[in-house]
Amino acid sequence: MKLAAVILSAALIPSAVLAAPASCESEKYHQYIDASLNWYEDLVELAVEKEPSLDEVGQWFLEGRKHHFELNRDAFDWYLANDREKLALSLPVESWLNLSQKDVKALSEQDSELGKAAKLAFDDRQSKPHPQNYALRSAFAELLTHPGNIEKPLNTYNEKMTAIAAIECQ
Repeated sequence: MKLAAVILSAALIPSAVLAAPASCESEKYHQYIDASLNWYEDLVELAVEKEPSLDEVGQWFLEGRKHHFELNRDAFDWYLANDREKLALSLPVESWLNLSQKDVKALSEQDSELGKAAKLAFDDRQSKPHPQNYALRSAFAELLTHPGNIEKPLNTYNEKMTAIAAIECQ
Protein backbone atom coordinates (compact mmCIF):
# COMPACT_ATOMS: atom_id res chain seq x y z
CA MET A 1 0.00 0.00 0.00
CA LYS A 2 2.84 2.40 0.82
CA LEU A 3 4.48 1.63 -2.52
CA ALA A 4 1.27 2.51 -4.37
CA ALA A 5 1.06 5.83 -2.52
CA VAL A 6 4.68 6.64 -3.38
CA ILE A 7 4.15 5.77 -7.06
CA LEU A 8 0.94 7.81 -7.18
CA SER A 9 2.66 10.76 -5.51
CA ALA A 10 5.57 10.58 -7.94
CA ALA A 11 3.20 10.42 -10.89
CA LEU A 12 1.42 13.57 -9.73
CA ILE A 13 4.56 15.67 -9.26
CA PRO A 14 4.83 16.84 -12.89
CA SER A 15 1.22 18.03 -13.00
CA ALA A 16 1.62 19.78 -9.65
CA VAL A 17 4.74 21.53 -10.90
CA LEU A 18 2.95 22.58 -14.10
CA ALA A 19 -0.12 23.74 -12.22
CA ALA A 20 1.85 26.00 -9.89
CA PRO A 21 2.65 28.78 -12.40
CA ALA A 22 -0.91 28.82 -13.77
CA SER A 23 -2.27 28.96 -10.23
CA CYS A 24 0.17 31.77 -9.39
CA GLU A 25 -0.77 33.70 -12.53
CA SER A 26 -4.46 33.26 -11.78
CA GLU A 27 -4.01 34.42 -8.19
CA LYS A 28 -1.94 37.41 -9.31
CA TYR A 29 -4.57 38.42 -11.86
CA HIS A 30 -7.37 37.96 -9.31
CA GLN A 31 -5.51 40.24 -6.91
CA TYR A 32 -5.28 42.86 -9.67
CA ILE A 33 -9.04 42.56 -10.27
CA ASP A 34 -9.77 42.94 -6.54
CA ALA A 35 -7.46 45.97 -6.23
CA SER A 36 -9.13 47.60 -9.23
CA LEU A 37 -12.63 47.00 -7.91
CA ASN A 38 -11.61 48.39 -4.50
CA TRP A 39 -10.18 51.49 -6.20
CA TYR A 40 -13.44 52.15 -8.05
CA GLU A 41 -15.46 51.55 -4.88
CA ASP A 42 -13.29 54.08 -3.04
CA LEU A 43 -13.59 56.60 -5.87
CA VAL A 44 -17.38 56.30 -5.94
CA GLU A 45 -17.54 56.56 -2.15
CA LEU A 46 -15.53 59.79 -2.24
CA ALA A 47 -17.67 61.24 -5.04
CA VAL A 48 -20.90 60.40 -3.20
CA GLU A 49 -19.47 61.80 0.04
CA LYS A 50 -18.98 65.15 -1.71
CA GLU A 51 -22.25 64.94 -3.65
CA PRO A 52 -24.85 62.58 -2.09
CA SER A 53 -27.18 62.94 -5.10
CA LEU A 54 -24.69 60.81 -7.06
CA ASP A 55 -25.38 57.70 -4.98
CA GLU A 56 -27.68 56.02 -7.51
CA VAL A 57 -25.44 56.69 -10.50
CA GLY A 58 -22.45 55.64 -8.41
CA GLN A 59 -24.06 52.27 -7.73
CA TRP A 60 -24.94 51.94 -11.43
CA PHE A 61 -21.33 52.72 -12.35
CA LEU A 62 -19.97 50.20 -9.82
CA GLU A 63 -22.28 47.50 -11.14
CA GLY A 64 -20.87 48.04 -14.63
CA ARG A 65 -17.29 47.95 -13.32
CA LYS A 66 -18.05 44.72 -11.46
CA HIS A 67 -19.46 43.13 -14.61
CA HIS A 68 -16.39 44.24 -16.58
CA PHE A 69 -13.84 43.03 -14.06
CA GLU A 70 -15.64 39.78 -13.20
CA LEU A 71 -15.78 38.99 -16.90
CA ASN A 72 -12.05 39.64 -17.11
CA ARG A 73 -11.43 37.42 -14.07
CA ASP A 74 -13.43 34.55 -15.60
CA ALA A 75 -12.04 35.06 -19.10
CA PHE A 76 -8.46 35.20 -17.83
CA ASP A 77 -8.82 31.87 -16.08
CA TRP A 78 -10.49 30.35 -19.15
CA TYR A 79 -7.74 31.58 -21.49
CA LEU A 80 -5.06 30.53 -19.01
CA ALA A 81 -6.42 26.98 -19.10
CA ASN A 82 -7.44 26.82 -22.77
CA ASP A 83 -5.70 29.40 -24.97
CA ARG A 84 -2.65 31.03 -23.38
CA GLU A 85 -1.84 32.69 -26.72
CA LYS A 86 -4.59 35.23 -25.96
CA LEU A 87 -2.70 36.36 -22.84
CA ALA A 88 0.28 38.75 -22.73
CA LEU A 89 1.94 37.40 -19.60
CA SER A 90 5.24 39.17 -20.32
CA LEU A 91 3.52 42.56 -19.80
CA PRO A 92 2.41 44.15 -16.50
CA VAL A 93 -0.54 42.33 -14.95
CA GLU A 94 -3.07 44.98 -15.96
CA SER A 95 -2.23 44.21 -19.62
CA TRP A 96 -2.35 40.42 -19.44
CA LEU A 97 -5.82 40.22 -20.98
CA ASN A 98 -7.20 42.52 -23.63
CA LEU A 99 -10.74 41.70 -24.70
CA SER A 100 -12.05 43.64 -27.66
CA GLN A 101 -15.74 44.44 -28.10
CA LYS A 102 -15.78 41.67 -30.72
CA ASP A 103 -14.28 39.21 -28.21
CA VAL A 104 -16.85 40.12 -25.56
CA LYS A 105 -19.69 39.77 -28.03
CA ALA A 106 -18.43 36.33 -29.15
CA LEU A 107 -18.06 35.20 -25.54
CA SER A 108 -21.54 36.52 -24.71
CA GLU A 109 -23.03 34.10 -27.23
CA GLN A 110 -21.67 31.05 -25.39
CA ASP A 111 -23.97 28.99 -23.21
CA SER A 112 -21.66 28.88 -20.19
CA GLU A 113 -20.86 30.78 -17.01
CA LEU A 114 -18.24 32.73 -18.97
CA GLY A 115 -20.90 33.51 -21.57
CA LYS A 116 -23.25 34.82 -18.89
CA ALA A 117 -20.53 37.10 -17.48
CA ALA A 118 -19.70 38.31 -20.99
CA LYS A 119 -23.38 39.00 -21.71
CA LEU A 120 -23.65 41.21 -18.62
CA ALA A 121 -20.55 43.19 -19.66
CA PHE A 122 -21.63 43.36 -23.31
CA ASP A 123 -25.10 44.56 -22.38
CA ASP A 124 -23.56 47.24 -20.15
CA ARG A 125 -21.47 48.47 -23.07
CA GLN A 126 -24.52 48.61 -25.34
CA SER A 127 -26.92 50.20 -22.87
CA LYS A 128 -27.86 53.84 -22.64
CA PRO A 129 -25.78 55.69 -20.03
CA HIS A 130 -27.34 56.64 -16.72
CA PRO A 131 -28.83 60.18 -16.90
CA GLN A 132 -26.33 61.35 -14.24
CA ASN A 133 -23.32 59.64 -15.85
CA TYR A 134 -21.77 62.94 -16.92
CA ALA A 135 -22.20 64.38 -13.41
CA LEU A 136 -20.45 61.35 -11.92
CA ARG A 137 -17.59 61.57 -14.44
CA SER A 138 -17.25 65.26 -13.64
CA ALA A 139 -17.09 64.45 -9.92
CA PHE A 140 -14.36 61.87 -10.66
CA ALA A 141 -12.43 64.45 -12.70
CA GLU A 142 -12.70 66.94 -9.85
CA LEU A 143 -11.43 64.37 -7.35
CA LEU A 144 -8.56 63.31 -9.60
CA THR A 145 -7.39 66.88 -10.22
CA HIS A 146 -6.88 67.36 -6.49
CA PRO A 147 -4.61 64.49 -5.41
CA GLY A 148 -5.01 65.35 -1.74
CA ASN A 149 -8.68 64.35 -2.02
CA ILE A 150 -7.80 60.82 -3.08
CA GLU A 151 -4.46 60.33 -1.35
CA LYS A 152 -5.46 57.50 0.98
CA PRO A 153 -7.30 55.28 -1.56
CA LEU A 154 -4.73 56.05 -4.27
CA ASN A 155 -1.87 55.09 -1.97
CA THR A 156 -3.71 51.92 -1.00
CA TYR A 157 -4.23 51.03 -4.67
CA ASN A 158 -0.62 51.83 -5.57
CA GLU A 159 0.68 49.76 -2.65
CA LYS A 160 -1.48 46.81 -3.71
CA MET A 161 -0.35 47.12 -7.34
CA THR A 162 3.31 47.32 -6.27
CA ALA A 163 2.89 44.16 -4.18
CA ILE A 164 1.09 42.41 -7.04
CA ALA A 165 3.80 43.42 -9.52
CA ALA A 166 6.42 41.94 -7.19
CA ILE A 167 4.81 38.49 -7.37
CA GLU A 168 6.93 36.31 -9.65
CA CYS A 169 5.30 33.24 -11.09
CA GLN A 170 7.87 30.61 -12.00
